[in-house]
Amino acid sequence: MIQSHYNFVAPGKILFGWGRRHELTDHLPVLGEKVHLICGSRTLQNHGELGHLADALKKAGISLLDVEMQSGEPTVEEVDCLVQKYRTRGVCAGDGSLFMAMGGGSALDITKAVCAMITNAREGQSVRDFLEGVGTGARLEKPAIPMVAIPTTAGTGAEATRNAVLSSETPPFKKSLRDDRLMPRLVVVDPELTVSNPPEITASSGMDAITQLLESFLSLHACPIPQSIAIQGLRLAFQSIVLAFHDGNNRTAREKMSHAALLSGICLANSGLGMVHGISAALGIHGRVPHGQACAMLLPKALRYNATATWSRFVVLANILFPDTFFANEEDAVETLLYEISMLCNTLKIPRRLSEVGIREEQLPAIVADSRGHSMSGNPRTLSDDEILSFLQELL
Repeated sequence: MIQSHYNFVAPGKILFGWGRRHELTDHLPVLGEKVHLICGSRTLQNHGELGHLADALKKAGISLLDVEMQSGEPTVEEVDCLVQKYRTRGVCAGDGSLFMAMGGGSALDITKAVCAMITNAREGQSVRDFLEGVGTGARLEKPAIPMVAIPTTAGTGAEATRNAVLSSETPPFKKSLRDDRLMPRLVVVDPELTVSNPPEITASSGMDAITQLLESFLSLHACPIPQSIAIQGLRLAFQSIVLAFHDGNNRTAREKMSHAALLSGICLANSGLGMVHGISAALGIHGRVPHGQACAMLLPKALRYNATATWSRFVVLANILFPDTFFANEEDAVETLLYEISMLCNTLKIPRRLSEVGIREEQLPAIVADSRGHSMSGNPRTLSDDEILSFLQELL
């Protein structure tokens, strides 16, 4: 039965395809003429990509006013610092400014937060006030500064989401700033930019995309449009992730993974996620486990935990992803799906035990406590703290 009420959000415009970044300047004038760039890829900087971008902007009569380099997952303090810095430079709504984010999910997320805070935060007010679960309940009331998103990895789908994930060390948390106003106005997905990603980044970011596609399809908040999109994304990802891992120069594999990642972002923006992303955030807080790697480590067992709660959807996925496989019955189909995803993690050399990435027994209670974020609300199976603890102990 189709839901009678649902919303659907997506970026204002998407340019997808090999080399499409070279068309970027054709689409900027309607957004602004003064570019502020936040870049999270040292590799592209070292390969001269930023220089080529600056030349293209200058040729088009668009000013590149400044470049900020972003490394690591963005923090509340970094956002507050950048907002103050840009305000000191005179950046404000209506002055022709637009922000361009080039990099992985971290660069895109911090740019979203900065664009929103410049127009919404009072002088001296922190972005923390606007975060889910830890803020004061402050909400965005004004449009953000226009943003262009150019992902350089195929994984987070942050180019197509309406949230920015920010962290803090004191006190430790990882929470989202979430609002439709954070959705980028223009997205340029150029798979050629992902060719320089090493195998381990290809694996972890790709598994992040696969996890997002699976969790959004299975989510309690799943909606018809993103469920249809998730199916296409999963087909593409299962066809290409191993090839992209072994041969990073394979154009077809890179194109399919970039498209799957884009679709995963659209899906999570509209249907939410599940326990993998809920617990992954906590692993990032307390164990500094990279997000994509955490998702990949948790996914096989999390799917098994959720199987009985959404059995029919597992059967649908098995038949879609493995159309040439004969299943003796529904249980055979579900077991095949779970087995293939587990073997995929092995092929991509994903660590299988939490102890391999430094997680200790005494950290587990704190990880459980911080797993109750927005993502967990969409999980098909309601889990108690004791069940989450047991889940983590089995993976330790």
